[in-house]
Amino acid sequence: MSEIPESFPRVELGHWPTPLERCDRLSEELGGPRIWIKRDDCTGLAAGGNKTRKLEYLLGRAVAEGHRTVVTYGAVQSNHARQTAAACARLGLRCELLLTRSVPRSDELYETSGNVLLDELLGARVRIVDDADQIARALEEIGPAYQIPPGGSDEIGALGYVRAAAELAEQAARLSVRFDRIVVAASTAGTAAGLCVGAALAGLEARLEAIAVYEPADRTRERIEELVAATSRLLGADPPAGGREVHGDWLGPGYGIPTEEMVEAVRLLARTEGIVLDPVYTGKAAAGLLGLIRSGRLSGDENVLFWHTGGLPGLFVHPDVFTGRGVRSA
Repeated sequence: MSEIPESFPRVELGHWPTPLERCDRLSEELGGPRIWIKRDDCTGLAAGGNKTRKLEYLLGRAVAEGHRTVVTYGAVQSNHARQTAAACARLGLRCELLLTRSVPRSDELYETSGNVLLDELLGARVRIVDDADQIARALEEIGPAYQIPPGGSDEIGALGYVRAAAELAEQAARLSVRFDRIVVAASTAGTAAGLCVGAALAGLEARLEAIAVYEPADRTRERIEELVAATSRLLGADPPAGGREVHGDWLGPGYGIPTEEMVEAVRLLARTEGIVLDPVYTGKAAAGLLGLIRSGRLSGDENVLFWHTGGLPGLFVHPDVFTGRGVRSA
């Protein structure tokens, strides 16, 4: 399945392959196209999510190099931090999380529930830091450690999604389906970049439609292209040319800030397919999916794959957003 040499160490952490399902009721509601969903919310590690694939290679290297302590970074409600904490618990590693207030919220619910609750339950040490000086002091106190970038998004982490593209190619072949588009959330870019490289290696011709949820489209595009190049170099392959686009229309006021389009998309997936999205990543990516369909940019005769990257715990720090009382003010 994998185009990745065995010289890259990997620890198996997830449930593979994740399900590939048709969304017939959603397709009917929207009047086409044929929508499928790749369920990386079902990776099996502490509520699942896309970071598990990246962590198999990142922590594979950490274990191979003999590290006992892992440090990573993220927003307060980081899904990546939660999955890193779970993976470290599985592997018997000490986990240190340095979380920043990247969203304009600091209330008790936001900083103690959702992913933060799970971080602590999983045994990670959580520190909320506000600036570079606090990060530097924390790192000095922690001492020697294997450091993982935000989102696990470097060329090593992207290998998880090179492998995921090969997994998808096998599933598509068994089902005799050819995907025309893959719609996925893009933040720190490791998932999108890995899929671009992996799709080319696996012979998938689907065009990648990346929905920016962290930074504007131009910066997200730069991040993806940088990681596509770095991941291709790592594998000794030529970077794939074209076949991808980044859309910034559904970011809204900023990262982690709810939008009406996101709320509609989360409700629609829940009520047509029984699938729960999150408000930060998959909710906005699904809003992008709906927007591309309704604007005619995705035609009714296409097979469109929505890649569910997880994030369920983040839903629980936004109860007001989904109770009909409107979107929380930033």
